[in-house]
Amino acid sequence: MLRLEVRPQPSKLWGYASPLLALAITVLIGIALFEVLGKDPVRGLQVFFWEPVKNTYAISELLVKATPLLIIALGLAVCFRSNVWNIGAEGQYIIGAVFAGGVALLADKNTGVWIVPAVILAGMLGGMLWAGITALLRDRFNANEILVSLMLVYVAVQVLNYLVYGPWKDPGGYNFPQTRTFERVAQMPRLMDGSRVNIGLVFALLGVAGVWLFLFRTVSGYAQTVGGLAPMAARYAGFSSRKALWVALLTSGGAAGLAGAFEVAGPIGQLTPYVPAGYGFAAIIVAFVGRLHPVGIVFSAVLMSMFYIGGELAQSRLGLPKSITGVFQGLLLFSLLACDTLIAYRLRWKKG
Repeated sequence: MLRLEVRPQPSKLWGYASPLLALAITVLIGIALFEVLGKDPVRGLQVFFWEPVKNTYAISELLVKATPLLIIALGLAVCFRSNVWNIGAEGQYIIGAVFAGGVALLADKNTGVWIVPAVILAGMLGGMLWAGITALLRDRFNANEILVSLMLVYVAVQVLNYLVYGPWKDPGGYNFPQTRTFERVAQMPRLMDGSRVNIGLVFALLGVAGVWLFLFRTVSGYAQTVGGLAPMAARYAGFSSRKALWVALLTSGGAAGLAGAFEVAGPIGQLTPYVPAGYGFAAIIVAFVGRLHPVGIVFSAVLMSMFYIGGELAQSRLGLPKSITGVFQGLLLFSLLACDTLIAYRLRWKKG
């Protein structure tokens, strides 16, 4: 029979191969799921893995979805490597969108291009402020950051709803709960005509390089990593655990808020109750599938955005429910957790 046997040391090979095996398992389970639902598995896989990349426009839409996932996941990678478990990036994303939207609403036809940097900065500050609440409660009262950050997501949703149903509601919007559409000058500049891809993609790619340099080429990044892997050793080396906590949460919060700014002043163009898109939660999966490494996160963000687009197409073309996106995301996460067992253990065949 097959048994798990502890490896003498963790396998580097399976550290890289585990996400690939998890993806293969997800695809196989997906095929079985399509069969059970009475759908053509080939058509189902085509919708998820071919339609999002079949032409230039499809790829541009893929990048639109991947941008917020990449930005948020980069911030979460810093957090998780520091052993700080920020599960509330969705709330920080929402508050970042609210702050950015509030600045964007100040613009009129005479406003200059300075409004774009102001919108971006406001989004970052909003996300950092919301993450700072978690950092403060963890630092001063030793509150569990998982519970605090997660509960703050629901508070953020209520803040957004209050504004779009109340003081920021568009008086000319036929009573729909939304703000007025932002002036063109306050919206994110697009990178090319005929595409919704905006400068957020440039910031995301710069973020990949920046996080890589921070984590692997600076003393501060080294302190964050050591603090996460070996807190006692970090204290012995003179690294501040309090500083690591604040750096981790403010970095991830600022990244989530930045993503919210690019989203609300980019593809959405106004504040609505539908700003919460689950990107903050999906980015957790993106970060772990990418092995908490900036380069790996790029590929996992693209993969997760394929699931988002594939789920939307599956609704319209295959008649599947909206929840199919979450099903594939969950399958990928659980498959990864299972496959990661092979990093520390190996399978052995033993008789009896």
